[in-house]
Amino acid sequence: MKRILMVTTGALACAVGTAAIASAQGAVSAHTSSTAKVELRHTSLGSILTTSSGLTLYMFTHDRNGENSCVKIHECAKFWPAFDTSGTPLAGPGVQRSLLSTIRVSGSEQVTYAGHALYTFSEDKPGSTAYVGVKEFGGNWDALSAAGHAVK
Repeated sequence: MKRILMVTTGALACAVGTAAIASAQGAVSAHTSSTAKVELRHTSLGSILTTSSGLTLYMFTHDRNGENSCVKIHECAKFWPAFDTSGTPLAGPGVQRSLLSTIRVSGSEQVTYAGHALYTFSEDKPGSTAYVGVKEFGGNWDALSAAGHAVK
């Protein structure tokens, strides 16, 4: 009986140690995000800014220059999450690097373009422009051109 108890105790200690390591690794990776890349893609609306995976990037007309007002509106950020980055955002071909910047929002760095905070839409699919021009949360959600102008 004593031998079985020792084996079980050893196995338990090993499992706890492995779980602690996995938990620590998970904690690190959960807070690690990647550097955002803004690309220019041709769509039925013309050339618009997208993420590197092809999701349309939106501006919110309710925002003021260099501001994310969506985070102040109940449930807005749930549907229109900020396009965040862990470093200096990258500009793809046709995107003006000089128009890219970031603002600090709720402990994260949100990418901006020509002074517009950038967002994605939670139910969007790569290549889709179906939600461009949506009116929600007190403003319009428009795509952006490489010049930083609204595309509707």
